[in-house]
Amino acid sequence: MHNGICTVEKKISKRTYLMVSKKWDKIGSLMSCSVTYNFSKGDPEKVFGYLGKDLALEVLDEMLLIRNFEQRGEQAYQAGKVWGFYHAYIGQEAIQTAAVSALGKKGHLWATTYRCHALALLLGMTPKEGMCELYGKANGNAKGRGGSMHMYTENMFGGDGIVGGQWALGAGLAFSLKYKNEKGKIAITFGGDGSIAQGTFHETMNMAMLWKLPLMIVIENNQLGMGTQIHRAFCNLPLGENIAKSYGIKSFTVNGMDFCDCYAVFKEAYEWINKTGEPVIIEAVGYRFKGHSISDAANYRTKEELQKIMEEDPILIYANYLKAKNWISDSELEERKKMKKDEILETMKFADESKFPEITSLEEGVLVE
Repeated sequence: MHNGICTVEKKISKRTYLMVSKKWDKIGSLMSCSVTYNFSKGDPEKVFGYLGKDLALEVLDEMLLIRNFEQRGEQAYQAGKVWGFYHAYIGQEAIQTAAVSALGKKGHLWATTYRCHALALLLGMTPKEGMCELYGKANGNAKGRGGSMHMYTENMFGGDGIVGGQWALGAGLAFSLKYKNEKGKIAITFGGDGSIAQGTFHETMNMAMLWKLPLMIVIENNQLGMGTQIHRAFCNLPLGENIAKSYGIKSFTVNGMDFCDCYAVFKEAYEWINKTGEPVIIEAVGYRFKGHSISDAANYRTKEELQKIMEEDPILIYANYLKAKNWISDSELEERKKMKKDEILETMKFADESKFPEITSLEEGVLVE
């Protein structure tokens, strides 16, 4: 299929994911499963031809910013400066970075899960806003009231703390665009594989197709619903393709560790929605490098498994594309890494020095003024 910018070659790249952990031998069940995904592939030359060198390097900086923000946010949590839950996006940076790069930061409406720091940063939240929100400070993204799981921008409606809650919200956003006849605009909703068993997801899929809503549903399949392997939670894999058939919805499956593949699929999916007015399901298959949240030690996978997973680091994959085009050298890459590290260290200092909300502001924002 061709969209004039990049080519999506549907169902030519079959990839089998093996999930094995001998730790489960003790309870008499070897946790092993093989799932074959039919990945859509993008054309890197066309992707980079569209982006150009400057935008391509901006994408790298965005991914490095997300990685450093998450790493330092976790560090602050462990130092007792961040409270509540903390769900890092480390390992999944290519997906949302590609989505925002392909669709643009303005006009569309976005929603995601409590793993929301990356999307907020991509859509305009400053690192200082984000870090101050983690610290519970008055100058945070939500004035210190939302914390890690509730971040927003002008066109990003959370950070939803309820598992699966964002699916229905996405349908509502898409309905608002259709109701107001805002052509060319769509709603994009991200969610993890673990939320697909929720009833609200299936109600949303039915409603989205029945009402022909301009909704892009992105299943970020990191193959673990908290600590449960995907094949122990779902009877019919792969998720995206099979669910889409049930509702008559167009679907794509993509390697979520590869920015170029994700970019091409998001472009193609957007064109489909614009052409038909119907929703699309995208399943982006990848890994998270950390536990479900900071309290999760991820003992359900071995160090050897994690090491193998980290060989597919989306930032390294993307950097190798840039190196192949001679758009960046090893030394320049290290310099950019250091710049983003220093930027986030500065945000931590800023958050440390910022003030907590006044007790007198506690009831503000409850009622419309």
